[in-house]
Amino acid sequence: MKETELYLPVARYLEKQGYQVNSEVKNCDITARRDDDLIIVELKTRFSLALLYQAADRKKLTGAVYVAIPVEGSGTVPPNYRSMKDLLRRLETGLILVRFLKRSVRVEPVLHPLPYAERLAPRRRQMILREIDGRYGEFNRGGSSSDEEKLTTYKLDAIKLAWHLSLKGPLSPRELRALGGGAKTQRILSDNFYGWFNRTGKGVYELDGAGREALARYPQVTALLNGGPD
Repeated sequence: MKETELYLPVARYLEKQGYQVNSEVKNCDITARRDDDLIIVELKTRFSLALLYQAADRKKLTGAVYVAIPVEGSGTVPPNYRSMKDLLRRLETGLILVRFLKRSVRVEPVLHPLPYAERLAPRRRQMILREIDGRYGEFNRGGSSSDEEKLTTYKLDAIKLAWHLSLKGPLSPRELRALGGGAKTQRILSDNFYGWFNRTGKGVYELDGAGREALARYPQVTALLNGGPD
């Protein structure tokens, strides 16, 4: 597909809205004018950084800048659609999908270039702060791949509990909390997500073989714990 295949559907759509449409005016793919209202549309066969560069440059000329990209079929959306829309919304740039169907082409403006109001995500922010505050050591590498194991606060807490049980033998959640097990001690033991703990009696837990093997897999963590208070 070529960018020129997007031109006619978008141009006709804008003309139906009462705009005078021109192409390739001062390197703008499409300009649409109605009185003093000026719209600029940049056409690309796929979403790219180059397209964002163009859109940002066109924002120097008018606030009404759109990017137009093609999609095939009636129910499809571009890859990373939500992230794409979020980024364009932050850039105050509109998005037009040119939908190529079997017998027709449909133009769908899905995002308009409105002023962006920053909205924080307080719950996600709080989750990050809790994760930071809960770590007693840093064992991850920034930039590691998504399939590489990450030592989260939850897992670090589980390792600490396993370490205490390996040293002390069976203990209750209350005893483990007194040793520094943390507020999630009961939950970690009860869930037994990693399969490291056995409940030996009413409210008493011990470390099983899988837990002892796990401790051997995290020598950096156990080294830090061994160097700290018992």
